[in-house]
Amino acid sequence: MRILSVVDGIGWGGTKEQVYLLAKEFAKRGTDIHLALAFEYVHMVEKLKPYRVRFHFFEHHNKLSRFNLANYYRLWKIIKDIGFHVVIANSPHAFDFVRMVYPFLKKRPKLVAVKRSGRMPNILSLKLKYAYADALVAVSSAIKESLVKGGFPEEKVFVIESGIDTERFRKNEEARWHTRKKLGLSAEDKVFINVANWNPKVKGQDKLIQAFSKMRCDKCYLVLVGIDTDLHAPPIAKGYGIGDRVLALGFREDVENLLNASDFFVLSSYLEGISNSLLQAMACGKVVISTSAGGIGKVIKDGQNGFLVDVGDFEGLLKKMLHVLKLSEEELSKISQRACITAQDFSISKTADAYEKLFERLTS
Repeated sequence: MRILSVVDGIGWGGTKEQVYLLAKEFAKRGTDIHLALAFEYVHMVEKLKPYRVRFHFFEHHNKLSRFNLANYYRLWKIIKDIGFHVVIANSPHAFDFVRMVYPFLKKRPKLVAVKRSGRMPNILSLKLKYAYADALVAVSSAIKESLVKGGFPEEKVFVIESGIDTERFRKNEEARWHTRKKLGLSAEDKVFINVANWNPKVKGQDKLIQAFSKMRCDKCYLVLVGIDTDLHAPPIAKGYGIGDRVLALGFREDVENLLNASDFFVLSSYLEGISNSLLQAMACGKVVISTSAGGIGKVIKDGQNGFLVDVGDFEGLLKKMLHVLKLSEEELSKISQRACITAQDFSISKTADAYEKLFERLTS
């Protein structure tokens, strides 16, 4: 089966991570997997070079990308000339590119759109824009429920949860102490970590810093990892008088080491599908504290494999952060073990299995 995965833009985040992991997994299985992406997206190409993935460049990425007719022409030609069985549009913008070229194709591959965030398209968008999709993949049951409630046909919505690399993300004591030393953290320090590209309106990092500032704990540190956290977080932390206790590291390739170096993972999001970074933290045995955004409430059982608060409840988030500091080593160990077990259900292998079943269903 010949698959084309379409991704727009550059940078790295949850969507790009899933595109990378699925392409890698399909290539390892011998699937004829192709990526359509931006000319400037060197990062993705470099990461996938060791695998049998074919690349096709269609987008000159800039603020006016969607107004550049040449981008659409190149994508149309890629799909027309190669003859794919299935095309996956990995984001709303990627779907915009694909849906605009589909009417001009004589032979149309089955089209799969992916909805990764809890932000719902309006009814008009669901009825018209996504009408071209043969299937809409929701990364959580909560997103599926919202889509169906919004008027999208239930029989065309399939829940396929995001996957993580469980070989990369696992407990690693050697990495823990080595990374702590590099960050200047001692064995006695208590470290909370948040992994998300800087986007306070969605990820709530500004409010998380504010909540953390209320902790009276000189040995507690907050580590922020993600694109632009190093630019925007320090002034906010300094404003609350905790500039020396907030480490804003920006984009990092060694997220697994940083998670292992930490004690607790905290997620302050208003919107999520299922957070990749939350699952990665659980796979590393971290005790997680999270809002119940998107499908997270179906993953975390409060007090069992992590802790939950309502979306936007930053006082509640603070209370949970203070609470975990009081737990015994035995209690923390049990929660950590349950978190690891939960994370194994979200391996990228299982995600790829589910996509293969969907492809077979669509093309049979």
